[in-house]
Amino acid sequence: MGVYDELPSPSAGLLRQARHEAGLTQAEMAERADVPRSMISAYERDVRQPTMATLLRLLKAAGFELRMHLGPYDDHDDVLAEQRNAWPAADQERWEAHHRARIEAGQATLRAENRKLVAGRRR
Repeated sequence: MGVYDELPSPSAGLLRQARHEAGLTQAEMAERADVPRSMISAYERDVRQPTMATLLRLLKAAGFELRMHLGPYDDHDDVLAEQRNAWPAADQERWEAHHRARIEAGQATLRAENRKLVAGRRR
């Protein structure tokens, strides 16, 4: 399992961000998009993945649109991975452990911030 396998999907983050920036609860977003609130929850918790059409509809319900563009391929990450693969196994393991710890710390911070947002809305 790679370090990035533990990250939430981009759609989960986009939906949470759009909903929070719009100042909507999950129920309000669900009502605007005419979907069950449980669906919003499942998408935001990364339990389910929306289709592109559903993602666009949900973002629109929050007052946003997704813009994409094509750009030239950047091989920077490929070059770095190739260099890391040449490292001794122990160094590679330390690198992976270090980044896993950073990701876990970041996820813990996001969960704490989300709890604060939810608690603030309940007041």
